[in-house]
Amino acid sequence: MSIALSRKIINVISIVGIIATIAVTIYFVRLGVFKDINALRGLVGDSVILGPILFMLIQIIQVVIPIIPGGISCAAGVLIFGPFAGFIYNYVGIALGSVIIFVLGRQYGKPFILSLVSDKTYNKYIGWLDNEKRFERLFALAIFFPVAPDDALCLMAGLTKMSLKKFTLIIILAKPVSIFLYSLALIYGGTFLNGLLGF
Repeated sequence: MSIALSRKIINVISIVGIIATIAVTIYFVRLGVFKDINALRGLVGDSVILGPILFMLIQIIQVVIPIIPGGISCAAGVLIFGPFAGFIYNYVGIALGSVIIFVLGRQYGKPFILSLVSDKTYNKYIGWLDNEKRFERLFALAIFFPVAPDDALCLMAGLTKMSLKKFTLIIILAKPVSIFLYSLALIYGGTFLNGLLGF
């Protein structure tokens, strides 16, 4: 499969995912789940095992294939499961997804990475790979902060000689802060927007 075709497929999947996210959000607003946290939590069902597993699978998938914006799913995790459990489920799902795309990037190389990452993003960060030690430091900092293109960098890390053990360690140590800050910002931003729009 050519890079152009695979990009088109990924773009279509992403657009469908965004449309589905908007539709589900409108549906949730009509159900009143943003006014009643118990109604929101009720959406995952009564199962204390199936709900978290399904949510973590969604997080893994959205890292590997950008079906829905990651920030939305992070905020949803905290709102649905509460601050502590939601953070844990976000962390586990995103960390596993990050390891998976690192392995895929290493296994399938540049053509696979370019099917998921734009030329602009690829060209912007490919220079980081010139110096492996420098890349490791920059990568760790990028994963630490919530504004960096984490998924693209995880893919591109697969082109380096970084070991899976070191990559996983960076994800485990640096990812919690960005997930926490991202979730917090989106939740409070969503609450403000909710009040502003009068939902």
